Amino acid sequence: MKTWIPEARNFAYLTWKQVDALPRASTLLVLPTAAIEQHGPHLPLETDTLINNLLLGKALALVPEELHVFALPPVCYGKSNEHMGFPGTLSVRAETFMAVVRDVGASIASAGFKKLVLYNTHGGNTSLVDVLARDLRAEFGLRTFSLFGSAGATFQGLSAQERTYGFHAGEVETAYLLHAAPELVHRGEYTANYIARVERPDPINPEGSSANFAWLTRDIAPSGVLGDPSAATAENGERWSNEAAASIAKLLAAMVHFEPRHVA
Repeated sequence: MKTWIPEARNFAYLTWKQVDALPRASTLLVLPTAAIEQHGPHLPLETDTLINNLLLGKALALVPEELHVFALPPVCYGKSNEHMGFPGTLSVRAETFMAVVRDVGASIASAGFKKLVLYNTHGGNTSLVDVLARDLRAEFGLRTFSLFGSAGATFQGLSAQERTYGFHAGEVETAYLLHAAPELVHRGEYTANYIARVERPDPINPEGSSANFAWLTRDIAPSGVLGDPSAATAENGERWSNEAAASIAKLLAAMVHFEPRHVA
């Protein structure tokens, strides 16, 4: 797998003695969670995992050197059953995904580490990550954080339609890979499809509202694309990924120092 994780921040590159020398209370370990699934005719199956690695790698390069923050090897396989029916999608059950992340958390806790970030870049994992963060806190006493996607990046220049409904193989994901791995983008294969339109609001939505409908990609997007990649540029991919990385770096630094506050 391509990687942008700085070698000095790669937990798996350490020996056990180097790990043993890390300060347990202040070391922050980041577990990437993503997917291997169809991303239309123009992006690779590994898109979510590549984007996770790209943004996290750029962020770790910005984290102050004195902070002990390390990336763990990613959990590449996610709950991707919404994309089943497209060749290449490799999905695991929710129970499987949660068991793997739970066991990784158990290993981290058994070594005496106290802080863990679940950094997720696949929408199908989102609700599971939220549950896991709480469960790892309750079962092992880990100070667990959940972190998602581009961490509040503003995506200047992105249309309202794409910002709201371009959430799979659309302009942003395509721009990221045009910037970081252009050889993996099949530019002559772009297709566009939206699950809903911002100018035609509906009381029942695909996600993010008080009333959502469950959807499978093959029901609504024959090409597997939810969005429109045609406006994507490498320049925007670089600018947007740098903005996201800066936000992620600040959040990671804040997590290193975080302790819960009791406000009367």
